[in-house]
Amino acid sequence: MAPVPGSGLAKGLAVTLRTMTKKTVTQQYPDAQPDLPPRTRGVIGLFEENCTVCMLCARECPDWCIYIDSHKETVPAATPGGRDRSRNVLDRFAIDFALCMYCGICIEVCPFDALFWSPEFEYAETDIRDLTHERDKLREWMWTVPAPPALDPGAEEPKELAAARKAADKLAAQQQQETDGPGEEDRT
Repeated sequence: MAPVPGSGLAKGLAVTLRTMTKKTVTQQYPDAQPDLPPRTRGVIGLFEENCTVCMLCARECPDWCIYIDSHKETVPAATPGGRDRSRNVLDRFAIDFALCMYCGICIEVCPFDALFWSPEFEYAETDIRDLTHERDKLREWMWTVPAPPALDPGAEEPKELAAARKAADKLAAQQQQETDGPGEEDRT
């Protein structure tokens, strides 16, 4: 059966009329912040203390938008007669968000959890050259990263948390003992 001439136009007008009668919902963005999903990908935050300058993120970046500079520093031996060690010290960590395609490869390959997705999205600049953000700005964004999702209720506690809790409990018990003074067993 051949299509009726003008049926496409009628369907289009019907869609237009249905849309015209619906109430519009406009979000007043600058005045009201949008409700973002909890793990939104905005920009990349840097947790500088965890960065060992291994350069994996810069090497794996398909856009080559991560710039890292470092120098070696000698750390004296911890014990007498031990040998001095050297370690890399981060001098510059910058990401050019004009080039970045937000693929997240740098975050995935980081073995020391130094890079994280931040839900921050308000970083527009008037000049494209200002979209290269240095480590101080990346560090500011780190504090907007939400906490990771909770573990399953039936899962056992991670070893790191158990060790830290045990050490904290032991320290609290020592402090409590010091503030209480000598115990009953010491007085006899």
